[in-house]
Amino acid sequence: MDIAIFDSRLSPKYRVMSTQETDEMLAKYNVLKRDLPKIKLSDPAVKQLGANENDVLEITRNSQTAGEHNYYRVVVK
Repeated sequence: MDIAIFDSRLSPKYRVMSTQETDEMLAKYNVLKRDLPKIKLSDPAVKQLGANENDVLEITRNSQTAGEHNYYRVVVK
């Protein structure tokens, strides 16, 4: 049974970033991909997105105090 984890209004928005977007984000924040927080390939969100190892996910969360904020995670085995 598949669960539609992205259908909940409480679930943050996930998307796989393109290589160009990833490079621009890494340059903007002056970090290396290996320094990003990690998310496992076995994570249900990663599986549902069809992301691959070494992809970078942009996770957009809503906050009553901060508004909309983006987080970045690299997919690892």
